[in-house]
Amino acid sequence: MGRLIRNLLLLAVIVAGISFFVAPVVAFYGIRSAADARDEQGLVRLIDFAEVRRSLRPQMAGNPAIVAPAPSFLENPIESMRRQFEQVRPVAARPNPDLYLSPAALAALSRGEGRAASRGAVAAEPREPMPRLAYWGVNRTRLAVRNEAGVQTIFTFARTGPFEWRLVHIGLPPAATGSAAGATP
Repeated sequence: MGRLIRNLLLLAVIVAGISFFVAPVVAFYGIRSAADARDEQGLVRLIDFAEVRRSLRPQMAGNPAIVAPAPSFLENPIESMRRQFEQVRPVAARPNPDLYLSPAALAALSRGEGRAASRGAVAAEPREPMPRLAYWGVNRTRLAVRNEAGVQTIFTFARTGPFEWRLVHIGLPPAATGSAAGATP
């Protein structure tokens, strides 16, 4: 009987460990699924909209100074301090990041559509690209989705509980050369 309990305990630890590492990918697929179903309540549970809006504004305005969230002081103290003292260009017009936060646009982003996702159109036969791990940390994970041209959109998730992750940043691909970065079709 003691051996059975020990084996069950070992199995529970293994399942919890795997779940701990796979949880950000599950959150990504949860966002894709909720966006496809136009489930706004599901998206609210999985996305920190205020943080994502804050991450999209400089990218839409063509300000590359803030492309990714600043690292924590414990992870990279030099980069963290540099970001604190860095001068950020003032933004003349406030772009509307909500163009990328509708369920249709989020569905397109999760399929690697990048800046074209602001149109919110998903192809009749949508691609189902798998996200690739770009960075994994205990409290922050980045997943990348590539489009057919190989350009990637980065999704950054932050831990909110042992197995809970929320989307806090979307890294759009660079704007096409020769076009206005903040212009939306």
